[in-house]
Amino acid sequence: MRASTRREFVAGPAGRIECAVDSPEGVARGVSLVAHPHPLFGGTLDNKVVQTLARAFVELGYEAWRPNFRGVGETEGTHDEGRGELDDLHAVLNFIRRERFILAGFSFGASLVARLAAREKPEWLVLIGVGITRIMAPPVAPGTLVIHGENDDTVPLAAVLDWARPQDLPVVVVPGADHFFHRKLQVIKQIVLANRR
Repeated sequence: MRASTRREFVAGPAGRIECAVDSPEGVARGVSLVAHPHPLFGGTLDNKVVQTLARAFVELGYEAWRPNFRGVGETEGTHDEGRGELDDLHAVLNFIRRERFILAGFSFGASLVARLAAREKPEWLVLIGVGITRIMAPPVAPGTLVIHGENDDTVPLAAVLDWARPQDLPVVVVPGADHFFHRKLQVIKQIVLANRR
């Protein structure tokens, strides 16, 4: 990611939403909105998985927006168990929306962007460590990229497979990876880059 990460503030239903924005060289081909893990368990826009996703999208030519959820960093409001956070993601998407947009998220953020995608129909949906044990994700469109760690003890792989199975949805399993993909971030990035059509 270029050193030109900038901060932007978007008006949301509970006040301003702090976002980190990374831009590709030249004209962006579209935008990506990347949602971070659970704010009550240390999730922020600076999470390493979220940063890795943003880097991959920038490399693919998309501007990457990473908002902080309510009560995190300089984002106003208090945690709303996913309801208000979904509204905030919708507000950011409406602010940045272009013809081409990608939705992506990690853990709690993955479940929320799956819900947002049910209403907004992104060009592509990328879910990492989707947090279905804390907030259920709806069925997703074919072509959604789902990546999960083999040794995830926060969201067990078996639970994700149970969610994916009725949808005939493939899940890319990273061998040896835990929930936070320690020492496996480059693997995530390569999977995202390799799967972009």
